[in-house]
Amino acid sequence: MNATLVELKDVGKNFLGADGSARAVLSGVDFALREGEIVALLGPSGSGKSTMLRIMAGLITADCGEVLYRGMPLYGPADGISMVFQSFALFPWLTVQKNVELGLESKGVPERERGERAQAAIDLIGLSGFEGALPRELSGGMRQRVGIARALVVQPEVLLMDEAFSALDVLTGERLREDIMELWETKALSTKAMLVVSHNIEEAVVMADRVLIFGADPGRIREELPVRLSRPRDVESAQVRALVDSVYELMTAGSIRHGRVTDKEIKLRLGDRLPAAESSRMEAIVELLADEPFRGRADLPMLAEESGLDDKELLDVTTALTLLGFAHLDGGDIILTPLGRDFAQSDQAQRKEIFGRQLLENVPLVAYMRHGLDQDPSGDLPEQMFLKLLSYTLPESEAEAALRVAVEWGRYADLFAYNYNTGVIHLPDAAEAAEE
Repeated sequence: MNATLVELKDVGKNFLGADGSARAVLSGVDFALREGEIVALLGPSGSGKSTMLRIMAGLITADCGEVLYRGMPLYGPADGISMVFQSFALFPWLTVQKNVELGLESKGVPERERGERAQAAIDLIGLSGFEGALPRELSGGMRQRVGIARALVVQPEVLLMDEAFSALDVLTGERLREDIMELWETKALSTKAMLVVSHNIEEAVVMADRVLIFGADPGRIREELPVRLSRPRDVESAQVRALVDSVYELMTAGSIRHGRVTDKEIKLRLGDRLPAAESSRMEAIVELLADEPFRGRADLPMLAEESGLDDKELLDVTTALTLLGFAHLDGGDIILTPLGRDFAQSDQAQRKEIFGRQLLENVPLVAYMRHGLDQDPSGDLPEQMFLKLLSYTLPESEAEAALRVAVEWGRYADLFAYNYNTGVIHLPDAAEAAEE
């Protein structure tokens, strides 16, 4: 077996909630990244994947457990580990050349050597001729190439990529991914191992030797799938499609209802995350499922292709539909329930009534908001009240995201209305209901 480069042993990480209590973001994470392999990490948003990468990069510390680099404890950034961020993270006032040189400058590398190594990294990643350009003069794909060149210029043994292609359009992301894989296969990189966080299942199967499925609340590795296919991999081959199906099944197992929907299913809690699925998108998927060629049942990868949704969007919609009782899962297939079929066949007014009933029964946050409005004499409440409640169990950004989803779902069902200027949630009057 190849040597282990980075190892996590029973690693945990907590963040403080608004009330000062600790919230577990990671718990009991055991992982080893070995020489010669690419590992892909998939999982829901907010499950702690990026936190795990930052711990491995030495950017933040674990609260418990051990983090080892080549068998030695890791207490901060290591020379042999580099990270590529989703947001490019470039300094806008620096040229491509100077952005790439930054890591070398921080390590005290002499100016002449910095220039030569930066130029080599720029050439390697396909940016020759753009050394003097500023980030604002580059396309998104080119800016990300700068970020990758900056990570590679320090000649890392380990390259960590945090959704490095997700901010790019599909074609640009595919081209950049193919270029990285060509550099890996031809051993043009000094890098000996890569860990890639992604929301794209196909991307993970095409790139990785192992696919890890992350669970949430708290984040931990829930499943592992080895990928024993030679490269390059044809995304349309039967073997790749079968693995994509397997990953879909693993990702939905345990996080979404499987089989029959029963009263024994685990229900949402008041402060849980909500899937970022718009009601209009849920409507469209139910209609698509109910119609030909699916007739109530669809293979998830096929549904993604037919609907044009990416993996994250489809999994969010699938989670929402199963949460509300409109669908359930059987392996990697999604199946409409009788209620889902009724919803598809109903007119708009009936759909809103059904949707609202399911929200009140299955989404405690929406039920709590409606109950509060019913009890308040004025019939309106500030959103900050609900954000404060959510902040006890969720980070600020996730609390805001959960409230946005709850408001959108509640407005669709005419359970309440929302004033975007004042941030006030209120009971809809008849005129507002008719207008919406």
